[in-house]
Amino acid sequence: MNNQNRNKFIKNSSNYVININRLLKNIKFKCKVDYIRSEKSSIIIVTDKITSALDLQTIKRYVKSSNKIDTNKVKTLCFPQSKLYLKIIGLPYFLNNSKTLVSLDIIEDVIKNNHIFNNINIASRPKIIKFLPKSDMAIIWLDVWDSQNKMNTKRLINCCFNVGKYIATIHRANMNPSVPQYKKCWKWDHLTYVCRVQGLKCVKCNGPHLTEHHEEFLKCCKANAKSNSPRLETKAGKLCFHSFKCINCKGDH
Repeated sequence: MNNQNRNKFIKNSSNYVININRLLKNIKFKCKVDYIRSEKSSIIIVTDKITSALDLQTIKRYVKSSNKIDTNKVKTLCFPQSKLYLKIIGLPYFLNNSKTLVSLDIIEDVIKNNHIFNNINIASRPKIIKFLPKSDMAIIWLDVWDSQNKMNTKRLINCCFNVGKYIATIHRANMNPSVPQYKKCWKWDHLTYVCRVQGLKCVKCNGPHLTEHHEEFLKCCKANAKSNSPRLETKAGKLCFHSFKCINCKGDH
């Protein structure tokens, strides 16, 4: 609903509450509207009980029959939604036995083109992590919007689908408290509430300083003529060119 429609509807909201409740009473529904409020590009009609599909249809007809608004700008009414959490297992972390990581674009393309995800409203981009630190399999975390009765999500639980030669399975998941990479200690698949690091760490060397202060604090950027191979100072305004061991994979990058 556009701003003009929303403002007109809210202006007469007290009358609309009375009229909608009269309609619901006439068809012997026990649900009643408490109040109407606006939010962003929509209006929210708050009821005293969980509404049924018939309740929703009655309210929808009334909203669209109002002579105060442009009905062409009114989108379909829907039940309140909540965020639910799924995980997809059975897919490789690397593509075709190579060192190339499976990408979000591939996963999103699979979800977009698979019929089992029809009518599923994705809440955010999927997250890909390793099943275990030394595993070559992935877990795909998927957050979706669904009605409070979870009808769309329930039909996905334990469903399987093909991705190339692999068979992926969808499971229910708890709220995922991790982030792809925690930007305090820079560890992958790390639970934020159990991190024991007291301060921010450098993304380059994992030292106890901010990344932008790396050249100022670390010895590798200071000149040392007495070392086995004389070390030159990193010039002011230049980035450190030294390589470090990755905190996650221990590789040189």
